[in-house]
Amino acid sequence: MSPARLIGLLAALLVAVAGLGYLASLTLLAPAEIDVSQQQAYVAAPVPAEAAAPVAPAGEPVGVPVVDAGWLATNAEASGVPEPALRAYATAQLRVDKSCSLGWTTLAGIGWVESQHGTIGDRVLQADGHSSSRILGPALDGSGSFAAIPATPESTMWHGNDRWDHAVGPMQFIPTTWDIWGSDGDGDGVSDPNDLDDAAYAAARYLCADGHDLTTGQGWADAIFSYNHAQTYVDAVHSAATAYAERTSR
Repeated sequence: MSPARLIGLLAALLVAVAGLGYLASLTLLAPAEIDVSQQQAYVAAPVPAEAAAPVAPAGEPVGVPVVDAGWLATNAEASGVPEPALRAYATAQLRVDKSCSLGWTTLAGIGWVESQHGTIGDRVLQADGHSSSRILGPALDGSGSFAAIPATPESTMWHGNDRWDHAVGPMQFIPTTWDIWGSDGDGDGVSDPNDLDDAAYAAARYLCADGHDLTTGQGWADAIFSYNHAQTYVDAVHSAATAYAERTSR
């Protein structure tokens, strides 16, 4: 068996086991239709104890694992998650410290709630991890339940608003948060919140940074709450992630 094939099979096994581990670690909810019609409020991210991983120069290998193509096809069909999105979530799971016990289903739950895996508004998630048109959250102008986060010249480059920030991309990162956690998830030498490969890896690093025990219900809930400070958000992600774990554990 070739080394590349062996890596792919090992990656597939690890992803499958982690998905089952997630299912066992939470109080199960019956799969439900998930309503993403209501926008959630976004808050500034905590500053991590460690610096963001450096982005490798273009063309240099960074050791990104390759998930087995057969596993991707089978589980994309079973879960209903687009294959490019499932690849992003599974690869991100394989890249973070294994002590974090993060499963791809958790990232998929966030991806569904935030942007329906980059397909919200009839968008199409392309093979390179980018949606057919960019995804922007509402202006963070302090109205309603939204935080007031003024734009900077740097953040305006991501969303085009020179007054107020917007959450950006399929995992809805605020530019200031991306400045801290931005990651190169696919090894192309670019860190882009509009690329689900990059955004999923950044989200995985974010969720694992505070040392929450994701094998426990409370630890998992605390990690998701840190991503978005709303119990309704935690509940929605839980419902989606549990459904994905159930669909792919048969």
